Amino acid sequence: MRCAALRVSTAAIVAAVIIGLIFSASLATAQQPSPTDPNANAVHEQQLLQEFGRIHGLGSIPDVKSYTIEQPMGRTWRAFHEVWLHWIGDVAVLGMIVLLAVFYLVRGRVKIESGRSGVTITRFSGFERFVHWMTATCFIILALSGLNITFGKEVLLPLIGPDVFSTWSRAAKYAHDFLSFPFTLGIVLIFLMWLRGNIPNRTDIEWIKRGGGIVGHDHPPAYRFNAGQKGVFWMVILAGTAMAVSGYLLIFPFYATTVFGMQIAQIAHGVIAVLFVAGILAHIYIGTIGMEGAFEAMGEGTVDLNWAKEHHSLWLEEERASIANTTSPPPTYQDRPSTT
Repeated sequence: MRCAALRVSTAAIVAAVIIGLIFSASLATAQQPSPTDPNANAVHEQQLLQEFGRIHGLGSIPDVKSYTIEQPMGRTWRAFHEVWLHWIGDVAVLGMIVLLAVFYLVRGRVKIESGRSGVTITRFSGFERFVHWMTATCFIILALSGLNITFGKEVLLPLIGPDVFSTWSRAAKYAHDFLSFPFTLGIVLIFLMWLRGNIPNRTDIEWIKRGGGIVGHDHPPAYRFNAGQKGVFWMVILAGTAMAVSGYLLIFPFYATTVFGMQIAQIAHGVIAVLFVAGILAHIYIGTIGMEGAFEAMGEGTVDLNWAKEHHSLWLEEERASIANTTSPPPTYQDRPSTT
């Protein structure tokens, strides 16, 4: 009897221990995450970005902006720089080239309809032409080096190879940075030199209504600068100023802005740049192959008298009145053999 009772007690104790172990194991299993989802309680990157706006780290240098590891705007900026800016540039620059080519085929060159007179009149002084060509030269180099940043990897790199492309890109970067200073000076001087003659007036409205002598064969009167030239003037001043401000924020990083501010500056710089290039292409077209006698104004400083009569008759009248009112007229008119 005593042995039987002992065996029963021992079995009961063993059963109790086994039941306790099973119950403890079930509790432990219930408290632990499922082994099939090890990241169930992990904090995801997108959740951090939504909660804090950006991911920060720690650092030992005074510049706390460098502690920013990741921010949502960085992805937007990268998509703009690698995708959207390419589309904007293609549409603006290539579209303008195609438009000008079609316009030339349809309209042809704007001729001096009365022919050359063989007499010229001074239109721009030597200083004015120097400022114009200094600014224009800087603009061309800035445009080419800037377009290289956006389109260089896709256009030039496959053609010239990585070694030559690296050398060219490094030189273009230095030229872009340093030539921005004389370009900005040129913008300031152009504003001071020609502001008075580029204030819009009622004559500009009539000039636009009559096509400016570009559409058709009409020759509406204009002062020293017509409505089209005034448009170019204000485009150069406003776009040039915006390019200078945004560009200097990029040349001197974090001097007056944050990472987000620099991204906005780069977006503005890129968009305005490609639109600026497209607008200047139209200006170059009119000043060269688009209109007979126009290039001489900046190339030689003088224009043919008949050209002045047809395109700037009101300015010509002012010049004649100014000469008539002086007791010792300056050598404004010059004899030149006719090319007709």
